[in-house]
This record gives sequence, structure tokens and C-alpha cells, in this order.
Amino acid sequence: MFILMCPCIGEPSLRAEGITKTSDIELFSRCIGRCEEFGIEIVYLPCPETIYLGRGRNPGSFLDNLNTKEFSALLERLKGDVLKIIEEKGKPLCIVGVDSSPSCGVNMTYYSDMKEKGRGAFLSLFPDIPAFDVSEFARYKVYFAAPLFSCAERDFNERLAILLREHMFLVHLPQELGDNQGSREKSQNKKIFEQNLAALDEADIVVSIIDGSDADSGTSWEMGYAYAKNKKIISLRTDFRSVGENELVNLMLEESSVVINSETELINLLNPLKSP
Repeated sequence: MFILMCPCIGEPSLRAEGITKTSDIELFSRCIGRCEEFGIEIVYLPCPETIYLGRGRNPGSFLDNLNTKEFSALLERLKGDVLKIIEEKGKPLCIVGVDSSPSCGVNMTYYSDMKEKGRGAFLSLFPDIPAFDVSEFARYKVYFAAPLFSCAERDFNERLAILLREHMFLVHLPQELGDNQGSREKSQNKKIFEQNLAALDEADIVVSIIDGSDADSGTSWEMGYAYAKNKKIISLRTDFRSVGENELVNLMLEESSVVINSETELINLLNPLKSP
């Protein structure tokens, strides 16, 4: 199990001068951390721009610096090298690239002076391999907000957590910390609250369950906190009842999150990796 990764994620000095911010380094580190967390081998791609233009180069678009027969020939040679790796190791889970890069952009690239939609010149040579920008691949920490008071609720939560973990997401499930008892000591309440709050702060995404005639109060609090922190919230409602013509359960929860109705929608919305 391996991924192909843009080389500057592992060695930022390969990038053009002056474009790397502290936030970029943090994203790169989180991408590598996700691979370490799930035992995913990283195979770094070659850097066509460094090979062609050298280190310490100035930023520039594809048309500015790379629109030559020589660079095109280099890409074809490097493509052959990558295909040999794939022939030997099998198909990778994905490619992790860096948006805006003329070579390794995923969703957009500096082809000209303006960003344009599409892959960079190098990644476009591998259209059959799914690709993620670093900002997307780095978002893998999930806080699972849900009621946990019955066996049915806990079993459902656990099943969904397993599904998310199979798709390479790190899941915080409160019931696994002992938050599953009918009565607790006061000191235990405080400890559980602090652990869950810390996990909420660290989470990239909150997945919430809003089944029932009214959403669980703890889940609602967690969703409100996450919304105030500008975190992505996905609400799963499998309950077919609705409280009104334009409201499933609670307009404040629905308007602050993306509401879905099935596990399949949840997985598709998260753009997951799937373990082989």
C-alpha cells in the first residue's frame, strides 16, 4: 500500500523561491503524518521543475518557464520512470500534489499568469490515478459526534467509525474513552469533557448523527462549537421523519452543516482513500 507524493512535500526547498509559507509546512507535515498513522508507504515523484530549472528558481507559470520541447521530453522520460515503479509495486492509492504548481497541481495550476482549473503538466500524465491536493489529504482527523446511550446507538457509532478508519481517517469516538456509562463521578465528567474538547479542537471534520425526533443535546453542542471554529460539519440523518416541510430536525443544525442520508453519501463526500 503506497501513494505517490509530490517531492516538495518531503523537501520544501525544491519549491520556487519565496512561495512556501508556514501554513504550507504544516500541511506537508500533516500529510506525512497521515501516512505514518496508517502505514502508507510514500514514494516521492521526481520534481520536473527542479531537474529542468534547478533549485533557487524564481516563481513562474508553465508558459513562462516550461513551454518547451525539452521540458515536454523530460516529462515523458519521467513518466516512464513512474510507470516502471507502478509496474513493480502495483497501482498506488493516489497521488498527493500541490495546487497551483505548474507541474504538480491537482485542481488548479499556473498554466499562464492566471490560475486555471485542471492538473499540472506532470500530474496530467496520470489521469487514471486519483489525486488529492495537500490541503485535502491533510484533513483526516474526524470527531464523531453522536448519542451513545443505548446499545443500538453505540453499535451504530462503532460501525461507522470502523468504516471511516478503513478509509484512512483518524476517528475520535467519545464512547471509546469511557463516555458510555449511566452514572459518573464528578471528576470523571470533567476529564471526559476536557478530552472531547481537545479532540474537537484538533479535528478537521466533525461527523454528527442527528437521528431522532430531536437531535441529541450533546451532539448539538459539539456541532455548535465546531461551527464557531469554522470546521467542516457533516450531519448524517437516517431517520425518515421530518419536523416540517423544509426542516428535518433543527434548522440551526442543518444550516450549519452538510446533511446527508446514508453511509455511502458520507464516504463519497469525504473523498476517501480506500485500503486494498
